Amino acid sequence: MSGEGQAGAVLGGLAESEQLEQRPQPTRERPRRGLGRWLLPTYVTIAFAFLMIPIVYTFVFSFNDSVKSNIAWRGFTFDKWLNVCNVEGGAVCQAFGNSIVIGLVATVLATTLGTMIAIALVRYRFRARSAISLLLFLPMATPEVVLGAGLAAQFLAVGVPKDMLTIILAHTMFCISFVVVTVKARVASLDPALEEAGRDLYGSPSQVFWRVTFPLLLPGILAAALLSFALSFDDFIITNFNSGSVSTFPKYIYISAARGIPAEANVIASAVFLFAMILVITVQVSRAAREKRLAKLS
Repeated sequence: MSGEGQAGAVLGGLAESEQLEQRPQPTRERPRRGLGRWLLPTYVTIAFAFLMIPIVYTFVFSFNDSVKSNIAWRGFTFDKWLNVCNVEGGAVCQAFGNSIVIGLVATVLATTLGTMIAIALVRYRFRARSAISLLLFLPMATPEVVLGAGLAAQFLAVGVPKDMLTIILAHTMFCISFVVVTVKARVASLDPALEEAGRDLYGSPSQVFWRVTFPLLLPGILAAALLSFALSFDDFIITNFNSGSVSTFPKYIYISAARGIPAEANVIASAVFLFAMILVITVQVSRAAREKRLAKLS
């Protein structure tokens, strides 16, 4: 073999060895230790049980054959579900209805105002824009005791009687911040080219907004509205400061907790939880079906 052939063979061997070194070597999985293998599933199970125990307790005691107190189990009955509004003259149903009305009105007001504020903060430049963005976070960072007491003092100073109107105003005020934060993130993620395309097709500003911008913002707006309704329906501290003689569902439960929450309140709470679960499952199933149809079309 000539010198050139020997040199070529040597170089070819070196190149092959370098390729073998660069090729990723299969890694051997180390066997998991017994404690680490079971620690995470055990922790998840305990945390899930800890979260579900109050819900299960509420659901089970909605079937309790209680008379005045609902602390001790007295027997199984369907009467509480069939006659949920017959206790104390229907006070629990009236409180639940007040919470629904307050939550819906406050949600509509907060979502409408918060959406407009979010669009203005993202799309426009004006004076005090940074200060407004900072001030919008104050209701979220302020303790509810301070916020509720401050609102109550303002209503008292102005001479506004405390009733359902003051509750709606208070709930709208602190829900706006959550709506702005949620919708603002959605507005910032929109592609301006889509709206420019609508304007290039001779669409008026209102047509571009309702046919292009609003449909793109709708998921964020719906998420903000659901969050606002949940916060309003569940609020007790601010409501207690500004409700006067009006009773809401959280306020009714707090007052009744001293002698044991009535089984009828457990019935309503269980029904709300079941409705929320059915709603979530329906949305997830419909989304999965829609994605499956789109996958077939593609």
